[in-house]
Amino acid sequence: MHYGAMNFPIKPILAEIEEIATLGFDYLELAMDPPLAHYSTILDNKKAILKALDSHSMQLVCHLPTFVSIADLTESIRKASLTEMFKSLEAAAELNALKVVLHPGHVGGLGIYVMETVLQLGRESLAAIIAKAERLGLCLYLENMFPRFRTYSEPEQFREILAQFPNLKLTLDTGHANIENPDGNKIHDFIRHFSHRIAHIHLSDNLGKRDDHLPIGEGTIDFDSVAKALKDCGYDDTITLEIFAEDRRKLQASKEKFTAMLAAV
Repeated sequence: MHYGAMNFPIKPILAEIEEIATLGFDYLELAMDPPLAHYSTILDNKKAILKALDSHSMQLVCHLPTFVSIADLTESIRKASLTEMFKSLEAAAELNALKVVLHPGHVGGLGIYVMETVLQLGRESLAAIIAKAERLGLCLYLENMFPRFRTYSEPEQFREILAQFPNLKLTLDTGHANIENPDGNKIHDFIRHFSHRIAHIHLSDNLGKRDDHLPIGEGTIDFDSVAKALKDCGYDDTITLEIFAEDRRKLQASKEKFTAMLAAV
């Protein structure tokens, strides 16, 4: 298993690499968001970023911009969002990213009244992003979201897109799957239905109401059962601790807890 941690994009990238490396992680998952991790900033610091990663023998996973609207009803906003995605993909390729994580388009504004239109726009944008990634030699990992996004939060919502694009992989986000999921089954449903397509994982805990990004054990997720399910399906790939605690040592502690849970299965 390979463990990584995500930068906080309001902090300088090089400082984030140093801190995450000091905590003993195998890779950085680079959230490509402004103000300090926009693709333009990344490219301006490309040589220094690659040197820092190499000095710590760390690999790189890129997470495409979060706060864009690739399914927006307004065409100019949608096109601008796609441009941000395409430029970020180009930056990821220049950094030799091992994997690239993608959020699907969310449904906002009046989109809730024309769901089929928004879903179609989102599918078209995803197809364009996937095509761009393939031209750059990158593999995309589509992330499950939470109910507020109104799409790609339930396992069955992934069947069509995964069937349409056989090279598309799935990022399982445990925190997202736990939101508004009182019986706690959704994480296991994703693993049961898509173990053959899950190739990246985000680990964080929450209380089931919002995306708290808590350390393991501070929320309601049964991570012992998650560890068992992953071990049973043979998962042995990348796991990002997507934990935004002020005390970064909690990242390290969460990694140690989950490693122990896997070993105990």
